[in-house]
Amino acid sequence: MNELPPFALYFIAALLVLVTRGTLRNIILLATPVIAAIHIWLNIESGTVSTTSILSLDLTFTRSDKLSLVFAYLFCLASLIATIFALQVKDTKQDVAGLVYAGSALGAVFAGDLITLFVFFELMAVSSVVFIWARGTERAIDAGMRYLVFQVLSGVLLLAGALVQYQATGSLAFDHIGLDSTAGWLILASFGIKSAFPFLHGWITDGYPEATATGTVFLSSFTTKVAVYALARGFAGEEILVYVGITMACFPIFYAVIENDLRKVLAYSLINQVGFMVTGIGIGTALALNGVVAHAVSHVIYKGLLFMTMGAVLYRVGHINGSNLGGLYKTMPKTTAFCIVGALSISAFPLFSGFISKSMVMSALVKEDYSYLWLFMLFASAGVFHHAGIKIPYFAFFAHDSGLRPKEVPANMLFAMGLGTALCIFIGTQPQYLYALLPWEVDYWPYDTTHVLAQLQLLFFSALAFVWLNKQGLYPPELRSTNLDVEWIYRKFLPAGLHRGLIFFRGAREATMTAAIAPMHSIRRSFLQSSIAKYHLSESWPTGSMVFWVSIILIAYLLLDFFVY
Repeated sequence: MNELPPFALYFIAALLVLVTRGTLRNIILLATPVIAAIHIWLNIESGTVSTTSILSLDLTFTRSDKLSLVFAYLFCLASLIATIFALQVKDTKQDVAGLVYAGSALGAVFAGDLITLFVFFELMAVSSVVFIWARGTERAIDAGMRYLVFQVLSGVLLLAGALVQYQATGSLAFDHIGLDSTAGWLILASFGIKSAFPFLHGWITDGYPEATATGTVFLSSFTTKVAVYALARGFAGEEILVYVGITMACFPIFYAVIENDLRKVLAYSLINQVGFMVTGIGIGTALALNGVVAHAVSHVIYKGLLFMTMGAVLYRVGHINGSNLGGLYKTMPKTTAFCIVGALSISAFPLFSGFISKSMVMSALVKEDYSYLWLFMLFASAGVFHHAGIKIPYFAFFAHDSGLRPKEVPANMLFAMGLGTALCIFIGTQPQYLYALLPWEVDYWPYDTTHVLAQLQLLFFSALAFVWLNKQGLYPPELRSTNLDVEWIYRKFLPAGLHRGLIFFRGAREATMTAAIAPMHSIRRSFLQSSIAKYHLSESWPTGSMVFWVSIILIAYLLLDFFVY
C-alpha cells in the first residue's frame, strides 16, 4: 500500500463505482480524493522515486519533489470540490470519467519519464471528453470530437518528441528539456496545445461551453494545470514563453467582452489566466515560478467557483446566455454571493486569493526588466475585471430583469460553492500558508502599500470605465450572436475548402478523362472507316483459331532459337 501510486487509488475507485449505486457510490466518490491526499502525505515525500520495468523500458510512475507535491494536493482538493458539486448527477459514465480524469492528472504530475506522461495525457483526453459528450446535444457531440482531436494530437506530439529525445540522448527522463533540439520543440508544441497557446486554444472555447453543468468544473481544474506543471518542469526560463504568455493574457479579453455565452466568457478568461502562468514560467526566476504555482492553486479554486455558479444557473434555467438572464439574485441569493466572491478573486482584489498570487508574477516582470511588458499585463488585469469581475455577475444576476425566478440549487452544490468561497477568502487573507508550500525559497509579502494601492487604483478606474461605457451605451451589448474565433478555421473554412477542393478535382478528373478518351474514340472511328477494316485481322477470331496460331508462332520461335544458337 505504501508503494501504490496515487493515481491507482482513483482507478480502483472508478472500478468500484461501476458496480455500486446510491449512498455507497457517493461515499466512494467523496472518500477517494481524501484517501489519496492522506496517502500522499503519509507515503510520498519530496525525493521519492519508484521505477517499474515494462518491455525493457524503465518507467517512473512516482517521482516527487516540492513542485509535484503542490500540484498533487491541489488536484485532490479540486476533485473533492467538483465531486461534491456533482453529487446530484446520477450518471455512471460521468462519475467514472471524473475519477479517471483526476487520477490521470495525478499520474501526470508524478510521472518521471516522457512515456509515462504520454500515457496519462491520453487517459486524460479520453476521460475528459465524456463530460462534453454527456450533454447529449448535437453541438456537444461535434465539439467533443474536435476537443478529442486536439487532445490526441497533443499526445502524439509528446510521443514523437519522446522518441526523438530517446534517439538523441538515450534517455526518457522528464526533467528540464529546453528548446535546443527538435525533441524540445515537439514537446513544447504538445504542452502548448494543452496550455491553449494562441491559435491552439480553440478546443477550450469550443468544448468547455458545451459540457454538462457539472462537467465544466472538472474540465477547468486539470488539463491546463497539468500543462502548466509540465511547462514549469520542462521549459522554465525559456524567454519565448514570456511573449506567448503576454499574448495569451491579452487577446481573450476582446472576445470575452462581446461574448454572450457566459461559460464561454469564462473559457476565454481561463486562457487569460493561464497566460499569466506561462509568462511566469518564461521568466523562470524563483519569484516568478512561485507565482506560477501559487496562481495555479488560486486559479483552480476561483475559476472552479465561477464555473460552479454558472453551472448552477444552467442547472436551474437551462441556458447561460447573458442576453436572456438577469434578476436571478432575487431567488438565487446564495449563488449570487458566491459568484461575487469568485469575481473578486479572479479580479485580484486585495484580501482575495487572486491578489496574493498574480502580484508575484507582476513583481517578477518588473524585477527582470520587462517593464514594457508589465504594461500589457496591466491591461490584461483590467480586462479580467471587466469581463469576469463585472460582466459575469452583472449580466447573470443583475442587469435587466429577465423575469426568471428559479429556486436555489441543491444543498451539495451550495456546499461545494461555499467551500470554494471560503478557500478564496482564506488564501487571500492568510497567504503565508500557501507560500509555505511553494517549491522555491523566496521572501515575498503582497500586502505592502505599493501593491495594494496600485491594484486598488487599477480596479477603481476599470470599474469607472465600465460604468461610464455602460451609461453611454458604448459597452458591447449581449447580442444573440456567434463570434468567430480560430476554431472557425477547422469548423467551417477547412471543411468548406475541402468540399470545394473535392468538387474541383472531381471535375478536373472528368475533364482529363474526356480529353484523353476523345482522341482514342477518334482513332477508332478512323480505323473502322479505313480500307484495312474489311480484312480478317481486324475481326474477332474464335478461341480455337487463336490458340492454333499462337502455337505455330511459339514453335517457329523455338526452332529459330535452336538453329541460330
